Amino acid sequence: MLRRLHSEQPDSFAFTPANQAWAEAQITKYPEGRQASAVIPLLWRAQEQEGWVTKPAIEHIADMLGMAYIRVLEVCSFYFMFQMQPTGSVANIQICGTTSCMICGAEDLVAVCKEKIAEKPHTLSADGKFTWEEVECLGACTNAPMAQIGKDYYEDLTVESFTKLLDDLAAGKVVAPGPQNGRYAAEPKSGLTSLTEFDSGKTQYNASVQLAMDIKDGVKRIQGDEVPLLTPWVGKDGVVAGRAAADAPPKAPEAPKPAVKQAAEAKAEAKKEDAPAAEEQEPEVLKEARGGLPDDLKLLKGVGPKLEEKLNSLGFFHFDQIAEWTEAEVAWVDARLKFKGRIERDGWIEQAKRLQVGDETEFAKRAKDEGLYEEED
Repeated sequence: MLRRLHSEQPDSFAFTPANQAWAEAQITKYPEGRQASAVIPLLWRAQEQEGWVTKPAIEHIADMLGMAYIRVLEVCSFYFMFQMQPTGSVANIQICGTTSCMICGAEDLVAVCKEKIAEKPHTLSADGKFTWEEVECLGACTNAPMAQIGKDYYEDLTVESFTKLLDDLAAGKVVAPGPQNGRYAAEPKSGLTSLTEFDSGKTQYNASVQLAMDIKDGVKRIQGDEVPLLTPWVGKDGVVAGRAAADAPPKAPEAPKPAVKQAAEAKAEAKKEDAPAAEEQEPEVLKEARGGLPDDLKLLKGVGPKLEEKLNSLGFFHFDQIAEWTEAEVAWVDARLKFKGRIERDGWIEQAKRLQVGDETEFAKRAKDEGLYEEED
């Protein structure tokens, strides 16, 4: 299926302040230079906020992550979970049409959508409240037929219960997600045949349904006025887990800069990187490993096969060589590696001092036990 940007687009997009804070916290999950890895959660958050992913949203997220617009568009158009056209103001109804649901009546639910919403999928209803589509297996086969609305599953549907569900949603009533035939979760329709004591102690709803009922919204979209959902490793004080409280909190990504300014800064940075380091001194190097037996430099955290080969080509084969590097010598080596700053960041010298005397670092032990090596992509 060809997926394109919708013909009608809003003029602009901006995350709400709370969603912006959440998005910035997500970016901290990834190392410097890998912010593009956050593209899917940011696109999803934009969809939760707006109902669909707009062209301005794609461009805004691309600017936040330093990506080309086309790259973000490629991600958005590849994954069908992203809606690239306007959705109903109340809900987009996703009917599962795969085998189990189809056998149990999914086609009847599709017929209800055609009658009450629109004849064709991805088309707004006359009142603008609903859109619908048929999707592949949503993994609730035991409770077929079912539909996903927002974040929640509505299961064990019939034509009657599904019609009432749409009417209640249109009227703004609170609807309970989950099984619609009285089942608690996915137990046999005939009732429990084991763990029967569970029946006497269970709450009215399972945990997923209870959450929706607590907030009184079975199709909850994030409005942006809730407390920012910080990532677990970033506390409310902004301190990243594992860092001392005195350490500076992680910097939030800067606001997007004009393309011309970005290009000028990139050119200046490239020129700066090409310039020789102010203080460099070549360390003692070897033409080959002593006795033809090099140390396994991959036992250093941050060194993979490619980087080990590079170090060998520079004349470094043993831990004791690395352990003796001075600051000026580190600058010399750093200037010749692909990833500047890795020596200090991963603590090569400290690791090498332990490894040269036969001590084992935690990483080296895991690397030996599990065959685990750091790969410098």
